[in-house]
Amino acid sequence: MIYFDNSATTKPYDEVLDSFIKVSTEFFGNPSSLHGIGAKAENLLSQARKQVAGLLNVKNHEIYFTSGGTEGNNLAIKGAALANQGKGKHIITTSIEHASVHDACSNLKDLGFEVSYLPVNELGQIHIDDLKAAIRKDTILVSTIYVNNETGAIQPVEQIGQLLRKYPHILFHVDHVQGIGKVPLDIKGSGIDLCTMSGHKFHGLKGTGILYIREGVHINALFSGGSQESKIRSGTENVAGIVALAKALRITMEKQQNQINSLLEIRGILWDGLSKIPGIKINSPKQGAPHILNFSVPGLKSEVFVHALEEEGIYVSTTSACSSKRRSPSKTVFAMFHDQDRAESIVRISLSYQNTNVEAVYALDVIEKTVEKLKKVMR
Repeated sequence: MIYFDNSATTKPYDEVLDSFIKVSTEFFGNPSSLHGIGAKAENLLSQARKQVAGLLNVKNHEIYFTSGGTEGNNLAIKGAALANQGKGKHIITTSIEHASVHDACSNLKDLGFEVSYLPVNELGQIHIDDLKAAIRKDTILVSTIYVNNETGAIQPVEQIGQLLRKYPHILFHVDHVQGIGKVPLDIKGSGIDLCTMSGHKFHGLKGTGILYIREGVHINALFSGGSQESKIRSGTENVAGIVALAKALRITMEKQQNQINSLLEIRGILWDGLSKIPGIKINSPKQGAPHILNFSVPGLKSEVFVHALEEEGIYVSTTSACSSKRRSPSKTVFAMFHDQDRAESIVRISLSYQNTNVEAVYALDVIEKTVEKLKKVMR
């Protein structure tokens, strides 16, 4: 099997599973309990928070644990908007956001907020001048994805943060779900106020996530209940999952330091090979994220192509996993190229540090043969 769908989810590291099992069986107490078993769980929770904060170069109390990217994005966007609506009700985001950001903004529109959607160029990036032109006196939040989940396009987050320093009343949220462990991000240096990450995208477990909230930033909680996570995210903490997440992040950050060139080499092999196959159009920018490569085969249905590769033991995807079953065109690719056929026939390859050059070469051969085979059937 060749697993090229790591942007949908990654396989947990063995060490991560071991940590989860150990904590679940030996340190199963509720960290809010007063007795010794609860205290041990609380200590593990504190250690995991400290480790995550250290890896991200932020303060311990700026780290909040969530259930993943969707919750983190909703908490950041809705929480920030509701807490600051007295200052204004205008939000700026992009036309290529993940559904959890796009839909959260749509929900806020129903509550009287206004949302501006910035266009992107063929590299999938916004123009800073467009952002500057969109800013109003009542703008309270700018939210952007860092690494696009479909194409791997990278937004100029550092430039955005630099611009927003001139507008201290505007909060800056970054969806870092697809970039963490693959594309470096200086959270503090980029002037980011809120930043979302998800454990299962870096070989942690599903149902775990991180929300960074800069010290001094106030947001409204979405859940009512206990006082967990400094009253920002009520509910008994998933201590085993959080400890596993911290371990997964440490291992992935180490791999980023030591194996990023190997990942770039694999992507390069795939890029060069795909560019030579007749009928294929590459949608990802060449200087995009090192683990995502998106292409189209106009005239062929994406789901047919994906299942044909699966029969050969190669697992890829169409749009993001959250949208793949809707069978709708890629709004990201359409926003980049304004080509309906291209947006309706996309295939996404997404890599991890566990993939190899040999897999890439074999996959290219299968992809070329599959394109030829399916085009003959369509004639």
